[in-house]
Amino acid sequence: MKTFFSIINCLFFIGICGTGFSQTVGNGNVPEHIILNLTENPSESVAVTWRTKDAVAQKLQWAEVTDSPVLANDRQVIAANSSTITYIDGDVPPLMLTNHSAVIRDLEPGSRYLYRVGAETTWSEWIEFETAGLASDPITFIYFGDVQANIKSQWSRVIRKAFSTAPDVDFLYYAGDLINHTHSEEEWKQWFEAGSFIHASIPSMMTPGNHEYDSTALDNHWRAQFTLPENGPDMDLLSETVYYVDYQDLRMISIDADMMDESPEAAVETRNWLAKVLEETNKTWTILTLHYPFYSTKANRDNVELRENIQPLIEKYGVDMVLTGHDHAYGRGREKVESMTRPGEISGPVYVVSVSGPKLYGVSDQSWMSRKGGNTQFFQLISINQNKLNYKAYTASGEIYDEFDLVKRKGRTNKLIEKIPDTPERLYTR
Repeated sequence: MKTFFSIINCLFFIGICGTGFSQTVGNGNVPEHIILNLTENPSESVAVTWRTKDAVAQKLQWAEVTDSPVLANDRQVIAANSSTITYIDGDVPPLMLTNHSAVIRDLEPGSRYLYRVGAETTWSEWIEFETAGLASDPITFIYFGDVQANIKSQWSRVIRKAFSTAPDVDFLYYAGDLINHTHSEEEWKQWFEAGSFIHASIPSMMTPGNHEYDSTALDNHWRAQFTLPENGPDMDLLSETVYYVDYQDLRMISIDADMMDESPEAAVETRNWLAKVLEETNKTWTILTLHYPFYSTKANRDNVELRENIQPLIEKYGVDMVLTGHDHAYGRGREKVESMTRPGEISGPVYVVSVSGPKLYGVSDQSWMSRKGGNTQFFQLISINQNKLNYKAYTASGEIYDEFDLVKRKGRTNKLIEKIPDTPERLYTR
């Protein structure tokens, strides 16, 4: 009897609501996996990417933020760029999906806007975002180490805790290994579900890890579902994996560590490009981002070639921080090398290794680390206000685990002020 009435209710709903039912159940035109990405100039533009199950024309509408409903005359319209892709993942049946992207341009710095994506009766909700401000404005962003495994079940709480801790951050940064199995539709689905509206309203930038690669083949979702700057080396293999973003007075640089490891040509192209973008920047702060760490949290994991090829450049041009993942533990410190020009002062960037997902490794006592931790999920909040950078590492439950300030000093190396909490290190090993 219960089943009978359920069927009658369902038929009644279809008859009364018509197309309203098809919008929410099994409609291949409904936008999903909506995400904002930083552009090369985030004070004036933002990139939006989404997908639909069917190959349908899509649009993006945008307007200035209002406290009243968005009226038809207030909306700007952009036709999406679309491409239909067949995703192949081992023995899983092939899946054909259509990805869409649009870049909203000619925006005002430090301003709030609304957008939605879709067409006809299958629009997304209106979603709010804010552009980057002027060079002198403060910056805050959240940095995540490897997500990788048990994404929806055990990583979702980390991104949600990060958002509740700092809901007004300017952008998110991912240090690679966003998923565990290359080309896995299920894992990417979990990643978008875990981030949900956060990814749709706060712009992201990301660098790929080794788990985004199958040898030299980048995960087929990467360029389809992200719209990242194409200002990297003139080499197709490095498109949208090696790039930079100038966010106010900060230059954020992504380099593709796994492709450098796999391809000698890519390593040379990346090094030459990196030297150029480091030399030409006039930004006060420079942060390098990549998946493999220069210094590991364990003695048996080391990246000697990375240090030999890239470290001289970042020391020469005064990179302030290097943010990485890969080792599934936490480590933060500086290379213990005195400045050649000012004896007694420590030179070089601050190196960080971190992990946000539940796949965890042990940590050993390495001399470069000022703070370390194992068997713990983390996220990091980095804030910049003119000549001072504040860094906080939080555990998954929101406890501050590590903190320091970096202070710019004209003509001298950065001053590092330790603010490590008076709590024991988590020295779990396995």
